[in-house]
Amino acid sequence: MKRTTVLSLIVFEIICLLSGVSRAQQPAKVQRPLGKKKILIVYLSRTNNTKAIAEITHQKVGGRIVALELETPYPADYRMTVQQVVRENETGYLPPLKTKIEHIEQYDVLFLGFPTWDMQLPPPVKSFLHQYDLKGKTLIPFNTNGGYGPGSSFQTVRELCPKSSILKGFSIRGGSERDGEYLAIKGARAEEARKNINNWLAEIGMLN
Repeated sequence: MKRTTVLSLIVFEIICLLSGVSRAQQPAKVQRPLGKKKILIVYLSRTNNTKAIAEITHQKVGGRIVALELETPYPADYRMTVQQVVRENETGYLPPLKTKIEHIEQYDVLFLGFPTWDMQLPPPVKSFLHQYDLKGKTLIPFNTNGGYGPGSSFQTVRELCPKSSILKGFSIRGGSERDGEYLAIKGARAEEARKNINNWLAEIGMLN
């Protein structure tokens, strides 16, 4: 009886020891700390409201910030620009970009900012998403608009980047060029935006 008990204890200790060794040999999942991730902020802005949000975001998360520019800029006249954008959306035309980003593959996280145009993603941003391979990157959209929200823009980003990890986007009311209201995110509005951006970044885990 005593021999059986001793043998049982020995077997139990061996099992525990082997179990511990097995766990120790399992490779740990290594996740790159946020502070080590390379961040790129790309934005399109006509009235500087999206630029204001991009700059606040840049102050919060760091990284590199780049403005999208076209080879042929849109007309200064608002109505002419609206007509051109409508045609581009109808035909699927992708306006060529003057902005070139070398070695985009080095970035882990991409913040992508844009206004709402024609209740859609602006054609230049579609050009950017078609031009660069963002597979495997974390993509975070942010938007300014005239009070009607992001429209279908966030959904279009998801459709054009099926192999990226898309986090929750940020949307805020900017100006209304149609009504002669241009840069609206300034002064008290900018401070309010700063608080909202801080909350958003914390929610999606992008604050150090």
